[in-house]
Amino acid sequence: MSKKKYVLVGTGGRAQFFYKAIVRDFSETSEIAAFCDVNQTRMDYANKQIAEFGAGPVPTYKAHEFDRMIEEIKPDIVIVTSVDRTHHKYIIRAMELGCDVITEKPMTVDEEKCQAILDAVKATGRNLRVTFNYRYSPHNTKIRELIMDGTIGDVHSVHFEWLLNTKHGADYFRRWHRDKRNSGGLLVHKSTHHFDLVNFWLGTQPKTVYALGDLMFYGKENAEKRGVTEFYSRAHGSAAAENDHYALHMKDNPSLKAMYLDAEHEDGYFRDQSVFGDGINIEDTMGVMVKYQSKAILTYNLYAFAPWEGFRVAFNGTKGRIEMEVIEASYVNSGGDQALEGAVKGKKILVHPIFEAPYEVKVEEKKGGHGGGDPVLLNDLFGTPSPDRFNRAASHVDGAMSILTGIAGNKSLRTGLPVQVKDLVSFD
Repeated sequence: MSKKKYVLVGTGGRAQFFYKAIVRDFSETSEIAAFCDVNQTRMDYANKQIAEFGAGPVPTYKAHEFDRMIEEIKPDIVIVTSVDRTHHKYIIRAMELGCDVITEKPMTVDEEKCQAILDAVKATGRNLRVTFNYRYSPHNTKIRELIMDGTIGDVHSVHFEWLLNTKHGADYFRRWHRDKRNSGGLLVHKSTHHFDLVNFWLGTQPKTVYALGDLMFYGKENAEKRGVTEFYSRAHGSAAAENDHYALHMKDNPSLKAMYLDAEHEDGYFRDQSVFGDGINIEDTMGVMVKYQSKAILTYNLYAFAPWEGFRVAFNGTKGRIEMEVIEASYVNSGGDQALEGAVKGKKILVHPIFEAPYEVKVEEKKGGHGGGDPVLLNDLFGTPSPDRFNRAASHVDGAMSILTGIAGNKSLRTGLPVQVKDLVSFD
């Protein structure tokens, strides 16, 4: 069997998840053939990383050389892990040049870029996968199974609360995500996972979205209201940041130092900006209501300065109720062991049948990030996937339907009105 040839564009923290897996675990079926980025230092670091597994070095191409890379390398598949607002550019061009694509979530950040991707898939006939690793977490798969099997009958409402703590949640306000133009805000960049889970769990798609939200904790103005008087622009080299719980000290972390601090001279990107600085235009507190095509109703809350990391979700059906609470380990992207990403510290699933005693559903977690879900996802992408009754592999339609909830939420935030998802893009 010939190996699938992959190239990867965007060699920041998320890229490691893919290129390390290929060279470490799937070298018999897959190979990394090139890296592409705006930053040569970061690509050089990626080559050092794969060298630890006896691979590479592979050719590197600057972002403006993307077409030349495709022409020279002739990859089967392009992996897109660049800044969110650039996803559509690489996805569309890769398909136009005859490649299939795997993209990190979110697929893109607004309805115009989403429509452009949908049109390109239709025009080229190429395959686009979106990497929703939370679908593969054993506890999330179990919820899908319970609902599919009719454990609580038809689900009519869902209450979903997601908590990002002051380590992980704060991290979105230090880096490029703090500018909504780059990330679509947390309703797109982060909530795409959560909205996809609801679509996946219920087997339905969003219809109407209404949202409220604001920047209520992070940012200079909010800090000033709480009496903070000492500020800094970034942590590196700042005395004021030394004793700040919210500061990120890249010099103390070899991975962050090599990938970002040592690469600053090329593109001026600061990974360690103050979360209490100016220039933040994304929300840290959000509430959303969604009506689905199945007529189910979702009430959703996300906030990014919680004392613990994880989520609670409850499903109300015609035969009873399911409740799940999951406590996750805290982490900083590219700051250490990737197995800690989404790692489960505690979980509980309770089923409450109508007229019967409640009972707990046990779920075995496995090794790897997201409770053991990451290795299953990676095998689906790069190995030999097994038949899956839950259909966890996410298509471009799944990718679109998850971000469209957040994109509709952003539009609702701007207008104060409910938004019909069908008015945002056309799938025809």
